[in-house]
Amino acid sequence: MIVLGIDPGTAQTGYGVVRGDGPARMQLIECGVIRTRARDPLPARLQEIHAGVTELIERHRPDLLAVEDVFYAKNVRTTVVLGHARGVILLAGAQHGIQVHEFPPAEIKKAVAGTGGATKEQVQFMLTRLLRLKSVPTPSDAADGVAAALACIMGARVPRLEQGRVSTPTPTGARRDF
Repeated sequence: MIVLGIDPGTAQTGYGVVRGDGPARMQLIECGVIRTRARDPLPARLQEIHAGVTELIERHRPDLLAVEDVFYAKNVRTTVVLGHARGVILLAGAQHGIQVHEFPPAEIKKAVAGTGGATKEQVQFMLTRLLRLKSVPTPSDAADGVAAALACIMGARVPRLEQGRVSTPTPTGARRDF
């Protein structure tokens, strides 16, 4: 399975393309950022993000698109503008018929580092361990895109609370309670 993970932003949209068939068989294919010019009007920046994501989809043909969900900033304008960036990313996925998974930041952190309160450094450390990398993907927006892809691949293996018990999926898809 190939997953394109996206960390939306209007200045820099981070992305990571990860091939995965379980935690032991994950490989980073590519990561980076789609940069836009701060002086350009918002519609031009959104068009550039859409074109960049479309190009990644066409080049890598991912099975799934994992997008970091909106976080609520103190500045409402920041939240709204981030929502616009997410919108063009979701549109690119829909136009190519790709199933989209949206993850809140805390869920991405939990899937990758084991806790929703993990620091950026802890998540980046775990990225290097899980993908057997020599260094952390840079810039940090690219690392965040890789983390979103990993969360999607590992999501089914994250323990879930069901009726007060922790259960994890087994390889056959059944649940095993602890």
